[in-house]
Amino acid sequence: MVRNVKQGRNGTILIASSFAGVFRYDGKSFTNLTSKIGPRRYWNVLEDRRGYLWLATTDSGVYQYNGKSFRHFTMREGLASNRVFSIYEDRAGNIWFGTGEGASRYDGKSFKNLTTNDGLSNNSIHTILEDRTGKLWFGTGGDACVYDGKAFTVIRNKEGKAFYNVWSIIEDRKGNIWFGASIIEDRKDHRLSVSPGLWRYDGSSFTKVTNRGASAVMEDKKGNIWTTGSLNPNGVGDWALSRYDQMSLYNKTLTVTEIMSIKRMLCGILEADDGSVWFGSMNGVYRYDGKIITDFRSKVYQK
Repeated sequence: MVRNVKQGRNGTILIASSFAGVFRYDGKSFTNLTSKIGPRRYWNVLEDRRGYLWLATTDSGVYQYNGKSFRHFTMREGLASNRVFSIYEDRAGNIWFGTGEGASRYDGKSFKNLTTNDGLSNNSIHTILEDRTGKLWFGTGGDACVYDGKAFTVIRNKEGKAFYNVWSIIEDRKGNIWFGASIIEDRKDHRLSVSPGLWRYDGSSFTKVTNRGASAVMEDKKGNIWTTGSLNPNGVGDWALSRYDQMSLYNKTLTVTEIMSIKRMLCGILEADDGSVWFGSMNGVYRYDGKIITDFRSKVYQK
């Protein structure tokens, strides 16, 4: 199961693949970077501006790899939790980790943790983004929120309802914030009635762009928006890789192309340096070159 795919240096592709390991693809072959660590539940990967690789796990904290050796960071070193979902490098070079017990910022020497005790809306942090104004956006297992360095604010639609269970947040070239989220319409005991969708924030208001689910969101070099997400509100059934044409993003009718759909979950998306689109799934990793979808396990799909 490939949760996330990230761009590495020199055109390489980095792949976080659950218990299989974290792999680097150089255009010809895959190298398991974690063979010396052994099985872990790998969830995410990031290569920072210094060239260090950061590997997030949901059972063993994070690992830093300098190309020769690993450093292991856990709660013992100050990490908020050993269950880590996201890794993000801010403009100052700090590395942020979204964990199951809050957000952790590492400045190269020590960790500073932010939790619900500090005003965070929910301690399960799925994704982190620093926007061009310096504010930090947190997608959580509960309500999404924004941090201005002093206080957290839960973000809400025009009806005053919060955005629930956000796994991906991006900022496009125009400064708009995009994310997939659910709105809780009703609660009965432990059951929730939700309406999923893809949302855009222009700095003053939130617009629901589509009712399609969007667990991962990406903007490509042409300004198109890509998503992976379930076609059904409950997540059962087909999941699709979709592309929203940049010429139609602000129209009442969107031009959307369904690149591929399968009856299993699709995960993180990346546009590589060569323009190809990589995306993870419960079935491994795929690459789409604009015509052909390559399944690196066994099959090639002609689009």
